Amino acid sequence: MSDCLFCAIASGDIPADVVHADDDMVAFRDINPQAPVHVLVIPRAHHATAAELGAADPALAGRLLEAAGRIAEAEGVAATGYRVVTNTGEGAGQSVHHVHFHVLGGRDLTWPPG
Repeated sequence: MSDCLFCAIASGDIPADVVHADDDMVAFRDINPQAPVHVLVIPRAHHATAAELGAADPALAGRLLEAAGRIAEAEGVAATGYRVVTNTGEGAGQSVHHVHFHVLGGRDLTWPPG
């Protein structure tokens, strides 16, 4: 999608602080972190929401979640706890309409959020 920020990051047209990349996904540090560790995990293929991704490619959705766990381990937050969050729709805080999973950790994360 030509006007999608995350598609541009996935293609390398816009630089990002990438912590993981493979043929299916890219993970990079959020430019406005909400925790000491805040990494976004995105598919290279454009899917607007988690529901859309799950319907179109459930195996890819699983690989993204598996990558989130590996990233939490690599970032040193797996043992103490981390959160994986995806927002769907503007009312839930989705500002980029390309599905992305936030991996958050490195501090106590209260519940319920926001």
